[in-house]
Amino acid sequence: MGGITNFWDRPWISLGARLIFALGLIMLFSCKKERAPASKEADFRAIGSPYFPSLSLNQDQIPTAKKIALGKRLFFDPILSRDGTISCSTCHLPELAFTDGRPVSVGIDGRLHKRNSPTLFNVAWQPYMFMDGGNPSLESQVIGPIEDHREMDLSFTEALAKVAARSDYQAQFQAAFQDDVNPYTLSLALATYERALISYNSNFDQFEYQGDSTALSKSAQNGLALFKSGELKCAQCHTLPLATNFHFENNGLKVFYQDSGRARVTNDLQNHEGQFKVPTLRNIALTAPYMHDGSVRSLDAVIDHYASGGSGHRLQSPLITGFTLNAQEKTDLKAFLRALTDTVSYKEFTD
Repeated sequence: MGGITNFWDRPWISLGARLIFALGLIMLFSCKKERAPASKEADFRAIGSPYFPSLSLNQDQIPTAKKIALGKRLFFDPILSRDGTISCSTCHLPELAFTDGRPVSVGIDGRLHKRNSPTLFNVAWQPYMFMDGGNPSLESQVIGPIEDHREMDLSFTEALAKVAARSDYQAQFQAAFQDDVNPYTLSLALATYERALISYNSNFDQFEYQGDSTALSKSAQNGLALFKSGELKCAQCHTLPLATNFHFENNGLKVFYQDSGRARVTNDLQNHEGQFKVPTLRNIALTAPYMHDGSVRSLDAVIDHYASGGSGHRLQSPLITGFTLNAQEKTDLKAFLRALTDTVSYKEFTD
């Protein structure tokens, strides 16, 4: 489940068919749902933090222990790939904050994707999925990596059939959803597990929001001040506490983009070429290499890129103007970025 492509990213599927299918997915995951009681929404928000934005969830999306356990099992099970060799966790390793440490993800038969695997932490707050924003929800994005020929290379229909053929899975679906394996319940199970991957208790959180003045070193505190400063302007895109504003930006990484980014979705190269969703910086020390194509290997190189002022691409964000740091300031900024590391995965729920 690379989270980095649309499953209809295939030239032989017409635009009309894509639009019809997308509309069908949106209707599938939005119809016949009651809004969750406020107390339930508050409970889910609490597994992140009281300072995270509130969430609006459908009744079916409220996480429970059984839903999460089922989604987690599917996430780590290669049953969803064509030859049983690839699982969602292949590209999203927990120990690497649910990334894979590669420049671009590697799928079935060693096939290379064109994008870096993003972290799944805090995806519950993302308004759209994939780096180009080409999918509207966690539930509907599940299908993409399963069907993509560079990832799991299995039709969603076949994936459903493989899971449904297992009596143990059928029993677990009944326990979690009081329903059989079907397109909705399978997608919802995986989405529920991903929605429960919350990063909220880093040293930065303890210092900034939880009142622990000793949680950040002096160097990291200086780095936080730099991060928020008008000179570096980091926090204007990587807005705290989620460390992203979810906007699409061209960060001046390239002069010419082979991957058109947001323009692949909008078909508007003039206005959207090379724009990608601003990634979260939470757990950034664990998620190298960086950028949409994994072409930047280290935090030092990331800082150097922004300090340089970027490539000067015609759509480059006006916030990227370059800056100068001395050696100690660079060390301080890295100390703050490392203080965003948090390996909390998900909270256990009781049904």
